[in-house]
Amino acid sequence: MIYSKEFYSILSREKKISSDSYTFSLLVNIPANATWKQNGGTVAGGNGKGGATNQLNWPLGLFVDDDQTVVIADFGNHRIMQWKNGDTTNGQVVAGGKGAGNGLNQLDRLTDVLIDKETDSLIICDRWNGRVVRWSRRSGTTQGEVLIDNIQCRGLAMDDQRNLYVSVWNKDEVRRYKLGEKNYTLVAGGNGKGDGLNQLNLPTYVVVDRDHSVYVSDDWNHRVMKWVEGAKEGIVVAGGQGEGRALTQLSHPNGIFVDTLGTLYVADSWNHRVMRWTQGDKKQGTVIVGGNGEGEGKKI
Repeated sequence: MIYSKEFYSILSREKKISSDSYTFSLLVNIPANATWKQNGGTVAGGNGKGGATNQLNWPLGLFVDDDQTVVIADFGNHRIMQWKNGDTTNGQVVAGGKGAGNGLNQLDRLTDVLIDKETDSLIICDRWNGRVVRWSRRSGTTQGEVLIDNIQCRGLAMDDQRNLYVSVWNKDEVRRYKLGEKNYTLVAGGNGKGDGLNQLNLPTYVVVDRDHSVYVSDDWNHRVMKWVEGAKEGIVVAGGQGEGRALTQLSHPNGIFVDTLGTLYVADSWNHRVMRWTQGDKKQGTVIVGGNGEGEGKKI
């Protein structure tokens, strides 16, 4: 998932996009008429699959910091990689990287990461270890601490009150935790696996807007759901018309992002494209980048 207070789109470098006077992790202004270059540039990895510091192995969630530093959940290498702005050659291992394992100095097939600015730490969805962990970003840190255990997490988000939202893959639900506490509030799903408006089917990534509405990538329902705070069921805001390539459809949506206008951006993973849905347009989205099939080129 992409987060940043002052977000400069990783998909395009055409425009400088200003932040609100105060925003939390995901709220940014993107003009309604914004366009994107159709040929992307590599900002991390791109040197084949591998475990060197200039490589990645199945990268999943990512976070863009205020200074455009990118941290990436490097799933297949069991580590968090960091690339500073302008350094496209080698990244830095900032968590894990000691092989797959459940030690406090290890990670195992992690799926998402965010930066908690208040504590200057990484919060990581350490999925195959069934836990959410925190690693300080201070130099010399060699291990993390467990925040939540016995949880099959998939995606993470944080709101302006520093509440942590976690999508729970095997329970088909999204939970909200106060940092440091084990108890949680159910905010989406939790009614068994299915395609009803009160259900999810393998939720992946999650974002939270300024009103504390929760957006969820409902992977195997091929849709994105919005749950208003306190609601008992969600609203389909993208897809939900079966799996497919039409502009009304998605195929295994993953990373999602919502701007200050309520416009939704979706990484439509099996269609190899990024889709944009404007607020209130439930019928179809537009392709803003990709959509040219799977490939290794800059235009995919």
